Amino acid sequence: MKLHKILGDIRKADQDYGLIQDGDRIGVGVSGGKDSMVLLTALHMYAKFCDRRFKVVGIHIKLGFPNMEFQEVTQFCERLGIEFHQIDSKVYEILKRNLDKNGRIRCSLCSKFKKATVNQAAKDLHCNKVAFGHHSDDAIETLLMNAIHGGKLATFLPKMHLSNDDITFIRPLIYAHENDILNAQMLNDIPFVKSTCPNDGYTERQAMKDMLNHFYEQYPMAKKNFIRMLYNEEQLCLWKREDDHKRIKEEARKPIVLLQEQDNTLLQRGHKTFLCYHPQENPAMLRKLKISDDEKEALLHHTTTFQEIIAKYAK
Repeated sequence: MKLHKILGDIRKADQDYGLIQDGDRIGVGVSGGKDSMVLLTALHMYAKFCDRRFKVVGIHIKLGFPNMEFQEVTQFCERLGIEFHQIDSKVYEILKRNLDKNGRIRCSLCSKFKKATVNQAAKDLHCNKVAFGHHSDDAIETLLMNAIHGGKLATFLPKMHLSNDDITFIRPLIYAHENDILNAQMLNDIPFVKSTCPNDGYTERQAMKDMLNHFYEQYPMAKKNFIRMLYNEEQLCLWKREDDHKRIKEEARKPIVLLQEQDNTLLQRGHKTFLCYHPQENPAMLRKLKISDDEKEALLHHTTTFQEIIAKYAK
């Protein structure tokens, strides 16, 4: 396969940020799109000549969007000898119950659930790391959106340990540009599955992408320099106030409804999951019961019931 440019970008990211260690088992989050499919293929090839031994595992979470067929992807993985798993989920059903004020799917919520379900699947498959196909253009778009909406200069990290999930998250394509990824996909005829999400192509990230492409036409040198500025700490020069007594307050987050059956509701608030129910001895009283992640997954996959969990805690 002709993946020299992408493999070079992965090697540089690996050397600069220590992404991969000997003995790693890396679960690659595969949405089916071109970025994740090129990452899965290239990381599998990188393992063949890297001086460390590691294993790549493809993980696709079936979000529930209609008409997404992965047969060609599974056949491709079989030909290359890539371990590939498809995991059922209730993500789309949850998203439809938590639409934004305009009646559209909340992209931020979808991203949160995708990462959480991939992380859990990776742990179940004995992976110690998870890799996503975020590239350099994604990093700059994230920087701009944080500046516009949050008044902060921040983007995602190449590598971070998620203490709550006890797993390390890596982004091997941070030095790869989207155009190089698309060229690699076409040149090597790597299969992909077009998303059927109703928001696809209409997100704010797409607006940032269009704006940057127009900017790069006038200032082509900016494309390279924008990436350099993300790690050019020696040239960082921002305002520093001498007397700043402002306190950062945690924004109250609205609980997310994960599942609802009759009068019973499964809620998530941050990293905590609660089961809300009306006790038989006092039906007018609403009780909130904190439950474990395992119990939450069992409810979402219908391997247990609300009544079984309520009875367990009532003992």
